[in-house]
Amino acid sequence: MFRDLKYLIAYLVPASAYIAVLWQGWWSFLTVVLAFGIIPLVEQFAEGNTHNMSEREEAEKAASPLFDWLLYLNLPLLFGLLWLYLTAVTSGELATFETVGMILSVGITVGSLGINVAHELGHRQTFHETLMAKIMLTSALYTQFNIEHNRGHHRWVATDQDPSSARPGEVLYLFWLRSIWGTYVNAWRLENARLRQAGRAVFSLRNEMIWFQLAHLGYLVLVWWQFGWRGVGFAMAVAVVGFLLLETVNYIEHYGLRRKQLASGHYETVSPRHSWNSNHELGRIFLYELTRHSDHHYKATRKYQVLRHFEESPQLPHGYPASMLLALVPPLWFRVMDKRIRGINS
Repeated sequence: MFRDLKYLIAYLVPASAYIAVLWQGWWSFLTVVLAFGIIPLVEQFAEGNTHNMSEREEAEKAASPLFDWLLYLNLPLLFGLLWLYLTAVTSGELATFETVGMILSVGITVGSLGINVAHELGHRQTFHETLMAKIMLTSALYTQFNIEHNRGHHRWVATDQDPSSARPGEVLYLFWLRSIWGTYVNAWRLENARLRQAGRAVFSLRNEMIWFQLAHLGYLVLVWWQFGWRGVGFAMAVAVVGFLLLETVNYIEHYGLRRKQLASGHYETVSPRHSWNSNHELGRIFLYELTRHSDHHYKATRKYQVLRHFEESPQLPHGYPASMLLALVPPLWFRVMDKRIRGINS
């Protein structure tokens, strides 16, 4: 039981962002330092954990409500933080460096809570959990992710038909453009196809993408009502940081990995070989086990607390945060990663 409480460590991300907003000054950068300074540094000296649970342990943990509530509590934390942040940055009392620090710190939190936690909840089957996922994604203005990721990415991962799977030699910054645009367009296509298959009109209130656009607009209107146009700009700024963080994670998760196309024209079945993983335990905790990505693609409904390690899954040379920093410098990223993908794709 006490070991399960390790996931409370994940709350250091929103806690650091609250401190960044409330204490201000150079504290404004605290979440940046935590996510891309302290965590990568600790992971460099900590060995990964490849332990898998027994079937009995897995069944017990999958049924425990504790792990669900650890996710649910992120919803009020996220929107409480956004309220404090918008109050602070629209006050006109901050120095430029404080504003920049808050945008980055809150933006990282939007990415880790508003998108990563929403990603986990978006794979659930209950109405309240999927609704919570969509509300949290609204903070990043990225609700289209809920459709494209679940119905598109999981089907086409590690193929050129998936905008979220980075190709060999693709620069991160170009990937951002392709993936952001592809995610949005594909979400419309997938939702339109669903409605046509059901014999319903595409342009109707049954189209979830239309509701998502209204949700984004409604969120920004509420921000404008409370904080004015400056507030809208600052809300959009942290949304951009949040979804760029997501797309950077997408980039490192599948970079260069490709499923073979069979003679039938179909692609081989997704296997543990088609996702980059990391067993660094600190990163696993902070990202709610997202770094055990192969098992997530094997069975998307498997809850985060019971995701497994596969010996055949390719491992990143560093944890997720350090790998994201490495990806920001394409020549270094290619030098480290390209030699690793040759043997995997051959």
